[in-house]
Amino acid sequence: MSPRRRDAERTAAARERRRAEILDTAAEVFARQGYAATTIRQVADAAGMLAGSLYYHFDSKESMADEILSGFLDDLWASYDAVLAEGADARTTLERLVEASFASIHRHRPAVVMYQNESRHLALNPRFAYLAESQTRFRSMWSDLLTRGADEGAFRADLDASLVYRFIRDTVWVAANWYDPHGRLPASDIAEQYLAMVLEGIQAPGE
Repeated sequence: MSPRRRDAERTAAARERRRAEILDTAAEVFARQGYAATTIRQVADAAGMLAGSLYYHFDSKESMADEILSGFLDDLWASYDAVLAEGADARTTLERLVEASFASIHRHRPAVVMYQNESRHLALNPRFAYLAESQTRFRSMWSDLLTRGADEGAFRADLDASLVYRFIRDTVWVAANWYDPHGRLPASDIAEQYLAMVLEGIQAPGE
């Protein structure tokens, strides 16, 4: 490899690292202040750079939000799809999906907060149409799983699947508002304790 090409690759790698750092910073600021209330200058200040320099990496605040949210959802659905591909029984699948959800909160906490707080507004923009699509896919996945679990005799059949879905959705993802990646309990322990509390309420009698 020629010295010129090696230098070019090093420069490109450094730019990608800096770009990732800016995205991480932007996600934190958006989650703390709200997307609409945050300016490019505030993101640049938090990243330790001039606002004009930020445009070297991103053409708009919208572009940053897009990459943050799409990156989170791509990673989340890759985890979910891997669990679903295992073809396990409904209870085991539920447990592993919850574990994957808390692991995602650990990796993408600011993006999860953004997703919760900003999805309804951002989804009105065609660029963010995937947010509504993901919500529909999410609801279908959980509703089908809960219905299958009732059919298998693992979950109580007298509970409304759509209501249980909403409960799981809200109680899992709200954790992003208080979860501390550096806290006493790792995400895996929180998932284990969450499942211990929830499953006693939805498993069939005698299970």
